[in-house]
Amino acid sequence: MATTGSASAPAGQAIGKALLLTTAFGWGLNWSVLKFVLQDWPPLFARGTAGLLGALCLVLLALARGDSLAVPRQAWAALVTAAAVNVFAWMGFTALALNWLRVSEGALIAYSMPIWAMLLAWPLLGARPTRRSLVALGLSLTGMAILMGGPDFTAAKLPGVLFAFAAALLFALGTVRARKPIAMPGPALAAWQVCLGCLPMVVLGLALEQPRISSLSMPGAFGLAYMAVGPMALCYLTWFGALRRLPTAVAATSMLIVPVVGTLTAVPLLGETLGLREAVAIALTIGGVALALRS
Repeated sequence: MATTGSASAPAGQAIGKALLLTTAFGWGLNWSVLKFVLQDWPPLFARGTAGLLGALCLVLLALARGDSLAVPRQAWAALVTAAAVNVFAWMGFTALALNWLRVSEGALIAYSMPIWAMLLAWPLLGARPTRRSLVALGLSLTGMAILMGGPDFTAAKLPGVLFAFAAALLFALGTVRARKPIAMPGPALAAWQVCLGCLPMVVLGLALEQPRISSLSMPGAFGLAYMAVGPMALCYLTWFGALRRLPTAVAATSMLIVPVVGTLTAVPLLGETLGLREAVAIALTIGGVALALRS
């Protein structure tokens, strides 16, 4: 029995790592794919529509698993709050940010959220930053300063920077304030969060952005389908599978691959450039975030 258990543990970890890489690549590629959709549809409407389609996929997945979609009465407040910061703010603000920023810039700023979670935990939870945490903060801020200090980073990009920072800060705030997990199956919980977060995006998009539905091109339609089926449905399934097989800290740190994948895929797909300055900025920022997660 001991031999079987010891042999299955490495196999389970190998499967978990494969699922984790699938998740990271799917979510990373989504940053470049979103740019294609934004060429046809405005950001809130595009992101919200993809999210509602993804929520439908998650509902079908939950039903196929035999999961209940019922929300416990006492969980509604936490669910709405999570949908607001984890979906509406995160997905909506990052989509808006890409109107002004390149994928490498938007993804790197947005994925700095563990740094802000560490800082917010001090006044909100009394968790004082350690020396390692302060080093992590210094590394990440230096990386972002290098990224935004280039000659092509003008004041015209400021709205994108503010939206990306707002997405990171609000996501971090939601992480710090979410003291208790919501007692629901993963796919059902994700379906509710995505639906509650994306429905207001579609409503606001229709009211404020006035999208032309017929302007969606074939590449945009393929991008919309990928956003709904890949990052929203398939990647949630692989993410939950990875969490069952790997420590949470390992999984969270590995998600730092996402902005790297987004940056690298934007080079061939969108024609974005990746020079020495961008590489150094990515290395410093991601290094600082990884250090913050370890601490």
